[in-house]
Amino acid sequence: MGRSDKEHLFQLIAQVAQAIANPHRLELLDLLVQAPRSVEQLAIASALSLANASQHLQRLKRAGLVIGERQGTTIRYRLADPGVARLWTELRRVAVSQLAEVDRALDRYRPARRRFPTISVKDVRAGLARGDVVLLDARPALEYEAGHLPGAISIPIDQLPRRLRTLPKNALIVTYCRGAVCVDADEALEQVLASGRRGARLEENVAEWSQAGGRVEHGAVAL
Repeated sequence: MGRSDKEHLFQLIAQVAQAIANPHRLELLDLLVQAPRSVEQLAIASALSLANASQHLQRLKRAGLVIGERQGTTIRYRLADPGVARLWTELRRVAVSQLAEVDRALDRYRPARRRFPTISVKDVRAGLARGDVVLLDARPALEYEAGHLPGAISIPIDQLPRRLRTLPKNALIVTYCRGAVCVDADEALEQVLASGRRGARLEENVAEWSQAGGRVEHGAVAL
């Protein structure tokens, strides 16, 4: 056991860093944090060709970050371990806090994020306990069914205009989506506020809620 053994160990660990050192693979991980998906679904959601999505997923698989399971003629991918979701969450947090350009890029991508009211996980829990908070999950139904916040209503952002009137007027409507790098909750909140309802955005996603000790529900969309 010597220096070469130590270098080999670090080279192996570096494989994980090398696997995620690509914006497309990070987006694929972000999608898989929300829900398992087929290669085809991941390609569509990330605007990649099927061949490119497959190549990126193979790289993530070789690094032990995702698992591909064959279901008939389809290969369905999921995260290999909950720690992968924590890795992505922490990487994103460090990037935002340490790189000013990341924060500025977030402002360009989410131009309303600093003027919209936000709410903490702690305050959401308190509001749910009091019964005066309604959670609006603006993600696709696939992601909602894979895991959502307790009692959340699934209204994908493209359905909100026609379903807005079904939301209560005497509660605080808290919108959430995939987390800080997702704009759907901002767009949902804008519509909620424009309707005269009270609203706020939860910056955390389902994985971060769970990491903070919160309960996550699974199952079919609750209309």
